[in-house]
Amino acid sequence: MTEHPDRKAGAEPVVEIVGRVVAVRPAGEIDIVTAPFLSRALARALAHVDAAQADRIVTDCSRVTFCDSSGLNALLAARLRAVEAGTAIHLADPAPQLQRLLQMTGAAPLFPREDGPSDAPGPRAAGPHPPPPR
Repeated sequence: MTEHPDRKAGAEPVVEIVGRVVAVRPAGEIDIVTAPFLSRALARALAHVDAAQADRIVTDCSRVTFCDSSGLNALLAARLRAVEAGTAIHLADPAPQLQRLLQMTGAAPLFPREDGPSDAPGPRAAGPHPPPPR
């Protein structure tokens, strides 16, 4: 099941259920303009967990090219809601810039890491990603 909300700006992350995992796939820059899109996508992912359609959330960061404090705030707010729901927001393949942001702010330990993109449940498979839908 894949959700593709209004993508006029191309900033709305794809949310899909893969096995018992909800994959959230943001792309491009996450900043003050696009962070609300990420927040909504993570809220949809959490709704799938709440509805027992999935056990955990993996945010595939492999296509994120930049993340500022607005994007970090979106991740942190979603993490709080996830913890309240008894789950976690995992990050897969964060770019060096996002890794530095997480390290510098002390947020890195708050987000479990995945070894690769969330293409399938269980161990992550490395490999190319199809281009995001337009």
